[in-house]
Amino acid sequence: MSYSNTDTGNKEADPYTAKNKEEPSLKEKVADLLAFVDRCKFCMMTTATDDGLLASRCMALAAKEGNGVDMIFHTNTESGKTNDLQAHHEINLGFLNNSGEWASISGTASIETDREKVHKYYSPALKAWIGDLGDGKHDGGPDDPRVALIKVKAKTIQYATSRATPVGSTFELVKGMVTGEAPSVNKLRHLSEEELQQARSS
Repeated sequence: MSYSNTDTGNKEADPYTAKNKEEPSLKEKVADLLAFVDRCKFCMMTTATDDGLLASRCMALAAKEGNGVDMIFHTNTESGKTNDLQAHHEINLGFLNNSGEWASISGTASIETDREKVHKYYSPALKAWIGDLGDGKHDGGPDDPRVALIKVKAKTIQYATSRATPVGSTFELVKGMVTGEAPSVNKLRHLSEEELQQARSS
């Protein structure tokens, strides 16, 4: 089911998407996505709250698993986002840079407290965010029970990365303003659940 309020005949109703959408090999799609995510590092993590609203928080990517398509983040188990995820596993990650490149990753999240895994991905910088409560247990270190991981298993991914230099993109935009022709500036790509499963097992 889709929303539409006009008939454009045999003309593309969304010429920008039609012109910029790409379907390269799975290997290329995954490689370009991971390169972009690594450059961004920070994303907005959106969870569903108990009152039916959505909440977003800025998060730093800690690691990747599943050949790169599943994301790992640090968390404090006592924070609001872990409460959200305990009740609602669905999640979205939104990456964006100042060039307008972006990625939207939808999936399911799990909270992982296994100490071996926490140790594997632990960063000393966490102590500043978690805090040392001075009781010898809650010290912000890798054995602090508050320190845990959020693993996001991606189900679908959409992203857009630039296909041109900033000068080239500006030229395309100006040309589009003059001619009315959609600019060819981005590589719009989609990874389905089936493709992501292939990527994990390759």
